[in-house]
Amino acid sequence: MILEVAALYIKEGRNDQFESDFIEAGQYISSITGYIRHSLQKCIEQDNKYLLLVEWENLEDHTIGFRQSEVYNNWKEALHHYYDPFPIVEHFHVVVTNPLPAH
Repeated sequence: MILEVAALYIKEGRNDQFESDFIEAGQYISSITGYIRHSLQKCIEQDNKYLLLVEWENLEDHTIGFRQSEVYNNWKEALHHYYDPFPIVEHFHVVVTNPLPAH
């Protein structure tokens, strides 16, 4: 499993519309082979900052399967105009995991 991480900074005054459009855009990313799940988290300290987390089966499912697909163009059209600056996207894999505590 690969975790895609992107810090998204949204143009001032656009948060509500961004969140609404993001819900709609979820259909595009979730239609791709290798997609597992995603979440959008809003920063408590910075009102216009969000964290996008997407789990993929492997790196190529994102970098090729999604980014080179027709639905990526729909994703871009729906969301890219909200970002300032454009986000840096990084990918991570687990090296250590903490087991659930015993009860």
